[in-house]
Amino acid sequence: MIAPNAIEHGVLERNVIEVRERVHLAARESGRSSDDITIVAVSKTVPRSLVDEAHRLGLAVFGENRVQEARSKFEGPLPSDLRVHMIGQLQSNKAKTAIGMFDRIESVDRISLIDALEGAAARADTLVSVLLQVNIGREPQKSGCFPEQALEVIDAIRAAIHLRVDGLMGIAPLLPNPDCARPYFRELRLLRDSISRDRSDVDLSVLSMGMSGDFEAAIVEGATHVRIGSAIFGVR
Repeated sequence: MIAPNAIEHGVLERNVIEVRERVHLAARESGRSSDDITIVAVSKTVPRSLVDEAHRLGLAVFGENRVQEARSKFEGPLPSDLRVHMIGQLQSNKAKTAIGMFDRIESVDRISLIDALEGAAARADTLVSVLLQVNIGREPQKSGCFPEQALEVIDAIRAAIHLRVDGLMGIAPLLPNPDCARPYFRELRLLRDSISRDRSDVDLSVLSMGMSGDFEAAIVEGATHVRIGSAIFGVR
């Protein structure tokens, strides 16, 4: 269920400005440009009116956790530059619906899901951008393959004609100090670099890592995409 407007539009504008400034400062700290970092605004439970306002404020990529919610929220014509990413765990039986709805699926983590997505994409005759989700904290409650399984799963995606793997996604453990998350983000970056050396035909330029509580640490460690929800839309 989509929550009622929990944040005023004026507050939303201030939040977007503040998040952009924090992204800029973190990028500068790491010797990078904030233009190279994409904010994925996590819009789960957020009504379409606030998504539209966030888009008016310049955000173009939105992340959703559930297929059914995204389906109702984003039905009908969308602005040409608005993109929707699936960032939550995706069940294989929702692959067909997801193919027609999301511009990128960031949470691919197992071969059975790859098979389901490939079948759905083949029937739709489309090419789908995906990220490999890696459980960098090895937490049993979280999705994602373990780092030592990553190359096998990457090869399964490479074998799928209608899927294109564009990078890795990871979620660091929840820690009291965001800087404590840096080793996990660094591990994901180094894993990406290792896979790129072993599979030079694959462009893994996307590193989707970091959320509202730790995105600055993720940027310093090389994130290209940060998934930010509560810092933009408020606590839900």
